[in-house]
Amino acid sequence: MPRRVFKKFAFKRQEFAAQWFMAPFRHMLQDPRLWGVRRRWVVPAFSVGLFIAFMPFPGHTLMGALAALGLRVNIPIAAVSTWVSNPATMFVMYPAAYRVGRAVLGTPPRTVDFHISWEWVTNTFVNIWQPMLLGSLLLGAGAALVGYAVLDVLWRLSLANYKARKRGRRTGG
Repeated sequence: MPRRVFKKFAFKRQEFAAQWFMAPFRHMLQDPRLWGVRRRWVVPAFSVGLFIAFMPFPGHTLMGALAALGLRVNIPIAAVSTWVSNPATMFVMYPAAYRVGRAVLGTPPRTVDFHISWEWVTNTFVNIWQPMLLGSLLLGAGAALVGYAVLDVLWRLSLANYKARKRGRRTGG
C-alpha cells in the first residue's frame, strides 16, 4: 500500500529535468534513487523531511530537496514531508522546541510569544535561539526516528500482506 500511495505523487524525472531551470542539475538527476518509489529510498527521504520540518528557518521544501539530493534519497518525498511544518503546526512545534531546549540547557523560563514577523525575529529570536535550536534539533531527530520506524514497519507489513494475498490466490484460497 505505501508504494502505491507514493507512486501516485511521483514525479516523472524526464519531464522535470527537461525544465529550463534544471539545466545545471540534469547530470545529477539521472540517479533512479532520487525519484524511485522503493522502501530504501522513500523511508529515509521521509525521515529527512521530518527532521528539516522542525528547523526554525524558512525554505523547508528547498532544504529538503537539497538534503535528499545530497543523501541520494527520494527528492519529492523529502520535499513534501517538510510540509509537516506549516502555519497551523509551527505554533505548536516551535514553542515545544524552545521548552525542550530550555529544559536541556537549564536556562531560566522566559515568557515568549511566538508569531511570524521580522520584529519578533530581531527582538525575541536573537535572545532564545540557543534553546530553540537545540530543541528543534532534538525534536527533529526524534520525529525523524519515529517517522522512519513507523513508515518502515507499515511498508513491510503492507508488503507482507500483499505477498500473503498473492500466495492465497495462487493456492486457490
